[in-house]
Amino acid sequence: MALIRWSPRRDLWDPFTQLSEIQDEVNRLFDTSLQRRTGWEGFFTPAVDLVEEKDRLTLKADLPGLTKDDVSVSVQDNYLTIKGEKKHEAETKDANRYLSERVYGQFTRTIELPTTVDAKKIEARFKDGVLQVTLPKTEEAKPKQIEVKVN
Repeated sequence: MALIRWSPRRDLWDPFTQLSEIQDEVNRLFDTSLQRRTGWEGFFTPAVDLVEEKDRLTLKADLPGLTKDDVSVSVQDNYLTIKGEKKHEAETKDANRYLSERVYGQFTRTIELPTTVDAKKIEARFKDGVLQVTLPKTEEAKPKQIEVKVN
């Protein structure tokens, strides 16, 4: 006796079949858009760490291959914006490219700050491809110790 795979009748309309097809298409869309895009110009986004301390915020951004002249930092309305461009290196005409994974292009990274910062005291330093921005908190944003009295 031969085994035959069962299949539902195709002459009956099943709305869940179409929902499953839509879900498959959405999953395919997200799978392709979230894959690592290497070698495409314009997809460079620096990795960032933002740490909150008692009296300041400290941001560190990895910007390998850039100089301080390639980057600008601004703070407006409690948003920190880092802009820059990682330029493509000149190619040699006699060389054959076998692999290209480094990304190039303009980038903008905007981060909402969790507390209010004192814009007059912001400091930015660039060393060894790492941008460090120190954002002092305003007096109103700093935590205050309140003494609890017992009656």
